This record gives sequence, structure tokens and C-alpha cells, in this order.
Amino acid sequence: MSAIKQPLLFQDVGARRVQADFSGGHLTVDAGVLLLRQVNRGLGVSRRLAACFHDHRQPEWVEHSVEQLLDQRLYGLALGYEDLHDHARLRLDPLLAVACDKRDPLGRERVRPEHRGVALASAATLNRLELSNNKATSAHKLPHDPAQITACLLELGVASVPRYAREIILDLDAMGHRLHGTQEGRHFNAYYDDYCYLPLYVCVGDLTLWAQLRTCERSAADGVVPALEQIIRALRKRCRHARIIVRGDSGFGVEAIMAWCERQTDVYYCLGIGQHAGLLAPLGPALAAARARHCLTGVTTRAFAEFTYQTKTSWSRARRVIGKAEVMSNGDNPRFIVTNLPTEAFPEDDDQARFTPTCLYEGLYCARGEMENVLKQQVLDLHADRLSTHHLASNQLRLWLAAFAYLLLERVRALGLAGTQLAQATAGTIRLHLLKVAAQVTVSVRRVYVQMNSAFPLQPLFRLCQQRLTNAALWSG
Repeated sequence: MSAIKQPLLFQDVGARRVQADFSGGHLTVDAGVLLLRQVNRGLGVSRRLAACFHDHRQPEWVEHSVEQLLDQRLYGLALGYEDLHDHARLRLDPLLAVACDKRDPLGRERVRPEHRGVALASAATLNRLELSNNKATSAHKLPHDPAQITACLLELGVASVPRYAREIILDLDAMGHRLHGTQEGRHFNAYYDDYCYLPLYVCVGDLTLWAQLRTCERSAADGVVPALEQIIRALRKRCRHARIIVRGDSGFGVEAIMAWCERQTDVYYCLGIGQHAGLLAPLGPALAAARARHCLTGVTTRAFAEFTYQTKTSWSRARRVIGKAEVMSNGDNPRFIVTNLPTEAFPEDDDQARFTPTCLYEGLYCARGEMENVLKQQVLDLHADRLSTHHLASNQLRLWLAAFAYLLLERVRALGLAGTQLAQATAGTIRLHLLKVAAQVTVSVRRVYVQMNSAFPLQPLFRLCQQRLTNAALWSG
């Protein structure tokens, strides 16, 4: 018996020997990829994304379509395999091949004998897909159109916004992604104290509509107005009569964004602005009152003041400013926001006090922190900051792929898990509890039989999610 086939012996359990080998057949630990496939096919994510690529390969030699390559990459990211090297082993998984619509999930009919037994693409093939916009060689024949991918992400995100929404809040954020080497476009950013990129994200609730990679020598507000023009145009087609509120921190409280919103119909803004002497003066009485209360109680105290303010040169007009006078144990913490929202709520609003200074700051502006949780899921759970190729264009593609993979997981949560214990779960929690399911895969002429772990603790939830996603796909079709 060869060393490879020799059994592995472990400590006995009572009178029973504990013996292991590698004769279990075709197994997977990612049976939940079938749920991702259900969402992907229902929304047409990979199909629409594949239309943004141009395939210049010779058809007679092509074994992996662009759509299948994107399937493999997106599923890998959603399942926690962010590195292309992971696909050296993933390509052996027959269930992943089924999810990628491989008609020969065991790879027995591949053209080249050395590839038989492996159904999916290699890491090198996936790498050529990512690099094809940067290299013009006989191997790099899959370039993509950045404008089309931008529009594709926007279209898919907007399609998930409720059609009859009365109000839509667009959250803006710039997130520093540290670099791994001497990538194209690297610059030092003093705020992050490192070399990084500064991508622009725009979200509606849990949906990512925009993920634009930018170099970090520019301001956070750079390129926001052109992005808003495209985003709001797309939103108007779906939600014709919705009121739109643009929300962001002080990096976006600039004249260009505010003036553009003011020129639009039913577009409002609620943006942070940096503190300076001109703003601290009118906040003085509220800050003094907060200090007095803090001296009496010893706890953090805050008060709010509203006033009209205009800068000497940078603002074209006077605007409504809300100041937060907060006093904590370690000192004063004043903050400011600027908005063109009215003092009184809109007639159809249930809460007529929602735009008073306290409610506007604490209820509307501070809620923008939820967007940071969306971005953290893309970075921590989907490794959107793994921008380790040399070229800016291929790193932008990686950022987009992470955004599309997050869309799949977000739709699983929104469509399949609403009202369940995972309704508010992060992408990583959904992956761990619902997608990481052990199964044996048997492939025959007539069917692919997936026998999932009998001890899987969330079987009822898995069944419910599958039924809901099936119904959602039928309904959308």
C-alpha cells in the first residue's frame, strides 16, 4: 500500500479505532453556493456583467465562457476565498462547477488530457481576466468596458430599491484602502498615515450603487457630482416621484455638491462641515449652557443650535447650519452639519418634528454610520481592499467584483432571510451559518445529487431561504 493510501490513525474511542483516509469521494464544504446561484440566476448578475467584457479568444479553444469565469470569481469571493491562488483547489469542487453551470462538473470531457478531472478555470486564467485591460498579449484577450460595469452595478442596485419609495437617502463615503506595494497611482495620505487608494462609495441602505476607485491625492468630494448625476438619473427612472436626500460627512460638505443639489428638483442634502471660528461663534451660547450642565451632572451633555451661515468666499449663498454643542469629560466636542432640508417636515411625513435641530442631527445625520457597516462587510468579509495587482484598472475591477459579490449576499439576506434570525446578519455571518455546509456530491447522467450534512443545525432556515429565493426568481421572471 502506498504512503498516500495508508490510513491515518488517531486516538481510540473506547474499544473503537479511529481511522481516516481520503476515499470519501466528491465532497464540498460550500453547499450553500446553490443559494448564491439561485440569486445570481434570478438577478442575472454574472450574465449582465459578462456583457461588459469583450471576448477576443478563438471560440474553438474556449472551455470557460466569460460568464462562467465571473461566476467562479464571484462565488469564490462570497464564500470567503479572496485570493486567486485559492482557485487552484476550488477548481476541483464539483458543486462549484455546477453553480457555474458547467455541463461536465467533473471535467471528464475536457479537450486537453492534462485538464481532465478539473472542471473549472485555473488561477492563471482568472488572473488574465483581471489583467486584460492592462496587457495586450496573445493571452490577455478579455478586456472590459469600465463605463459599462459602472452602469451595470448601478442598474442592479437601483433595481433592488423599492419602486414606490417616497424618500431615498443616498449615503456618500470615501474609504482608504491601504496598498500592498508600489501599485500604479499610489500616493501617501496623511489621514491614514500610509500609501492608499481612496475609493468613492455611494449606497442606498444596504445596497451599493457606486464603487469608484480613486487615488488618494484628491479630496473625498472629487468626482461626486458626476456620480450623483448618473445615480439620480437612474433612480428617477425607477422611483419617479421619490424625494432624494444626499448624506455624507464633512469631506463632502463642499460648494460644488451643495450647489448642484440645490439646482435639482426634490434633491436635498445633509452634510457635515468642518469646524472653524466662524461656526464656533454662533454656537457659543449653546456650548456655554452645555458646559454649565456638565459641571452640575458630570455626564456628557449636548445642546443644539440652528443658524444661517455663509462663508466669505467659498459658498455662493447663505445656508441652514445645525451645530451640536457637546461637552464630555475630556473636553468640548462641537460638530456641524449643513442642509437645505426645510425647518418643518414635509406634509406627508409621519413625524412632523424630524427636521428640528436635534432630530435632524441625531436621527438623520448620525444614521449615516450604518453605511460604514455596509463598507466594513465588503472589506472585512469580502476583502474589497485586496487591491494587490500593479495596475489601477485591474484593482478597480477587483473592487467592482467585491461589490457584485456583496450584492449576491445582500439579496440572499433581503429576499431569503427576512424575518429570521439572520435578517440583520453580516455577510460573513451568513456565509458561516448558511453557506458553509458540508455535502457529498454525486454526478450521474441524469442528475447532480447533493447530500448535505444531516447534522446541519439550520436545515429549516436553509429550506425556507431556498423556497423564498425560488419564488422570487419565478416572480421576477
